[in-house]
Amino acid sequence: MTAMLYDVPGPKAERRHRVLAVVTVVVVAAIVAAIVYRFALSGQFSAAKWQVFTYTTVWVQIAQALGKTLAAFAAAAVLSMVFGFVLAIGRLSDHAWVRRPTLVITEICRAVPVLVMMMLLYYGLPSVGIRMEPYWAVVLALMVYNGSVIAETIRAGVEALPQGQAEAGYSIGLRKSGVMRLILLPQAIRAMLPVLVAQLVVTMKDTALGFIITYPELLYLAKLMSSSPGRPLLQSAFVIGGIYIVLCVILSACARLVERRMRQSHARVSAGGSEAPDPRQHDRPVTEVLAVQYLEDERDRS
Repeated sequence: MTAMLYDVPGPKAERRHRVLAVVTVVVVAAIVAAIVYRFALSGQFSAAKWQVFTYTTVWVQIAQALGKTLAAFAAAAVLSMVFGFVLAIGRLSDHAWVRRPTLVITEICRAVPVLVMMMLLYYGLPSVGIRMEPYWAVVLALMVYNGSVIAETIRAGVEALPQGQAEAGYSIGLRKSGVMRLILLPQAIRAMLPVLVAQLVVTMKDTALGFIITYPELLYLAKLMSSSPGRPLLQSAFVIGGIYIVLCVILSACARLVERRMRQSHARVSAGGSEAPDPRQHDRPVTEVLAVQYLEDERDRS
């Protein structure tokens, strides 16, 4: 049964919503039309401005820069998730000597901007005799910052779960590690998945900061293409920006697919693993399902 927490709009409210929707569409269309008009008036749509993108060599360079961007993002995403899980487990520890240092590390890593971290790793470490490649400076800076944010996201998701979830796990004989691994973390990750995906999108976009330390990614290539007088500045920004938009859309689509698979898997587990699950059983608590599985495993071992 679903509770209605708002009043159904009446005729006046519906008319007001329609008027606001029309006004919004008109204003947005007018802004877009003004921008397109200014671009056309300044000759930004002329063939000469876009001629550079008709050469195969340019697209080969774009593909290479895209590969550099994806390589940095893939390593940073994996390391950020691992680093975030480690910090989150430390923040949720019952031991103060683990929890407090982890809190300090998390707050420091989250407070330092990504660009400052990259510059410290690339330009600061050589002063103490350590030289780092631009690739690793970008990856480690993204790992440190985004990992700390992911850690706080996971911690908030775990602490937002009802206290009865953990208590039910302890009642069937699970230890703290078992309760965290089997009960709390799966539910927290499923609930926080949109936030985690949003942070991964931020990670992908922040790879563009690597051009400051000469990492040859997409934005660095766009800067090279538009550095000389008469080069297509806006056109390069449009092309590179469009590539970033496509990458973010693909990442969001993959995240929706994973979320859908997780929901289907949760529904099958909640229904007892039957081939044709009963929709009325989808709301069974996860702790109840895990308790049944735990007792069956103990009985099989005995």
